[in-house]
Order: sequence, then structure tokens, then C-alpha cells
Amino acid sequence: MNASMLSYILFSCLLLSVQAQNCTVRDIIRYTKYLLEENSVSCPCRETAVNSCTCLPIAEPGHELACFVEGTEHMRKNNISSNAVIARLNQSFQIQLDRNLCKSLARGDQCQYKTKGNVKEFLNKILRTYQTINK
Repeated sequence: MNASMLSYILFSCLLLSVQAQNCTVRDIIRYTKYLLEENSVSCPCRETAVNSCTCLPIAEPGHELACFVEGTEHMRKNNISSNAVIARLNQSFQIQLDRNLCKSLARGDQCQYKTKGNVKEFLNKILRTYQTINK
């Protein structure tokens, strides 16, 4: 192995270690704020009642990423909001979950929740979660 190859490997390892600590917060906050502006409708979410309101999981602590993946996937499949922005959010959450980038938000890869909320409540949960990390 020559010196340039070794320096390349060391640089790659350094990048990966920095990336592993990076919980891409700014983009997620920006995308979520955009979607909240776009979704001003706040219908009541009642799982027992049949209504047109979309009910998404409001994650238990430590299971946020799995629920964010599940919720944004549901939004994407059902054409709720700007599909391109939802797809970017979904991809960001999936990458963070797969690469174990935000350990405090992903103690497991299963979405665990006690309640569901409408789109606005779900997006606010995302925003509050990432704003807390960003402090």
C-alpha cells in the first residue's frame, strides 16, 4: 500500500467518524418549517372515528427516527404535501436510522408510539425534536 492510498483511507475514516456524529439538523428543520407553512389545516385525528384526517405516529422517546420514517413514508405515498420535500425528509430519516447517526432518536428500528396526531402535530414533533438537538 502506498502513502497516497494510506492517506486516502485515513481521510475517509475521519470523514466517516465526523459524519457518524452529524445528525443533519439544519436541513430537516428547514424542510419541516416549509411543510408546516404549507399545511395550515389542522383536522382532529381520532383513530376510532372514520374521517379524512391523516393520523401519523407521535413517537415515544428514543423511537423518533423509526416513526419519522414511517410517517413521512405514509405522507409520500398518500401525496400529502410537497412530494419532493417529503421524499427528502424521508430519505434523511432513513439514512440517519440506517447509519445510526442520531443514537438518541433511534434506540430501535421499530416505531413505538402511544398516540397519533394529524400532519401538523407530526411535523411539529419533528421540528421540536431537531430544534432540541440543534441547541
